[in-house]
Amino acid sequence: MFTGIVTEVGLVEAVSLSPNEEGHGLTISAPATVADATVGDSIAVNGVCLTVTALLDGGFECHAVAETLDRTTLRFLSVGSLVNLERPMSAAGRFDGHVVQGHVDGVGTVAEVTEEGGAKRIRIAIPDELSRYVVEKGSIAIDGVSLTVTRVSGPGESGWFEVVLIPHTLANSGLGAVSASTKVNLEVDIFAKYVERMLEMKQ
Repeated sequence: MFTGIVTEVGLVEAVSLSPNEEGHGLTISAPATVADATVGDSIAVNGVCLTVTALLDGGFECHAVAETLDRTTLRFLSVGSLVNLERPMSAAGRFDGHVVQGHVDGVGTVAEVTEEGGAKRIRIAIPDELSRYVVEKGSIAIDGVSLTVTRVSGPGESGWFEVVLIPHTLANSGLGAVSASTKVNLEVDIFAKYVERMLEMKQ
């Protein structure tokens, strides 16, 4: 389990096509993230839970299968891309964000970025089927970053929501570089999906 608190911004050093074109191998430079990591550990890469397949000097390798590439923005990564990284929460860790599984629910598109002093307000267009899980003042993970929803689309509108990125988030995550048309990974609040499922089963 993750919390959506980015611990390091990593740098993609290499992207390799796997045999039979069944995914991508990623080599990521991230000295702080791998300081105490071992092969087989999980690391969230832009909000996607991946397994460390090899440790390098100051970095690691992982593999994204075709299913993952189809459903996330990892397919757009190239050499030089910056990625948000987070190690799983330890049993004794502080819970600072919200419950994040590292299972992306969909890809959103940045529709608008507005400067607000040192902060930025970002509007993201989302698949309509995800709109019902996004509520004002609720939590959402964008590229693995836990954020609070400030506004949501109304009834009859195409799905969208807004968040405000404070200067710390802009400086310490890859979200500082997003602009209109940027694709981002989205993970909605898991509890909303559990509640929906329980209500369905009672009908």
